[in-house]
Amino acid sequence: MPPTVSLIVPCYNERATIRFLLEAIYAQTYPRAEMEVIIADGLSEDGTREEIAAFQQEHPDLNLRVVDNPARIIPAGLNRAIEAARGEFIIRLDAHSGPHPDYVERCVEALRAGRGENVGGVWEIRPGGTGWVAEAIAVAAAHPLGVGDALYRHATRAALVDTVPFGAFRRTLIEEIGMFDETLLTNEDYEFNARLRLAGGRIYLDPAIRSIYFARPDLRALAKQYWRYGYWKWRMLRRYPKTLRWRQALPPLFVLSLLLGAVTAPWVTPLRLLFALEVALYAWILFAVGAREAMRRRRPSLALGLPLAIATMHLSWGSGFLWSVLSALFSPQNHG
Repeated sequence: MPPTVSLIVPCYNERATIRFLLEAIYAQTYPRAEMEVIIADGLSEDGTREEIAAFQQEHPDLNLRVVDNPARIIPAGLNRAIEAARGEFIIRLDAHSGPHPDYVERCVEALRAGRGENVGGVWEIRPGGTGWVAEAIAVAAAHPLGVGDALYRHATRAALVDTVPFGAFRRTLIEEIGMFDETLLTNEDYEFNARLRLAGGRIYLDPAIRSIYFARPDLRALAKQYWRYGYWKWRMLRRYPKTLRWRQALPPLFVLSLLLGAVTAPWVTPLRLLFALEVALYAWILFAVGAREAMRRRRPSLALGLPLAIATMHLSWGSGFLWSVLSALFSPQNHG
């Protein structure tokens, strides 16, 4: 008999995408009788639960349960789902994603083969809305200039990595390193994997393990997402400073240089020239990348949309990180 698998999903107000996820789970090649789906819902108010209930009625052969997540944060949702899970293997998914049909089968295969203690794959990022801005955000979310060396967004070869977004692991791993950290509102996957690496574990990324992920629909939502990423990254790094990577250091340094340049440029001519050169060089790089992608994909709107999306990601992430540093300096008792 194949091992039992628990698919855990944190969820809050995901009516637009929850059925897409559930249909993708239902289409898995892994034996349905050996799978259970546990959705930890943050008391959704947009009809998400009604959508789940309707799916349950239409597909009674899928073991699907909903548990409450009154805290309405992702790590708490993951932990409530894990507490309710019964499977030998646990696979974390997201409510605005959809795994490929062989996703569960490949995850279990990699874990049983001992390729890593936590296993994950690559996102195929799709627009989270309609229009040229949403399309540009989806391209930016998979572009190396936007996400650096985050291999789960663009890898083509299997490798041992620092983190994977939707991990698959044996339930016994929770007993070894503990649950997800509920004091972090985001970066919970990275923190979980940092503890795993410190315990001698390996995180394995296989590009054959694929899932569809819906990016943010507009620049405002993108800015909020990346500001939150930056803010909570600093709190996580205070605990695990050795996990800092170059791609994470560049945005806050860049934002800091812009702030210092804007303050000093009016008073010192050489600094004014350096500030202008920095801004001009950054803009040139962004628009060169935008033009290249626009021609390669034959989508003229990317010439403007991609620079806007990447700049939003960089500036929001860097600003959130710096704000977190300042908050920690002035209120250390509240920030780690």
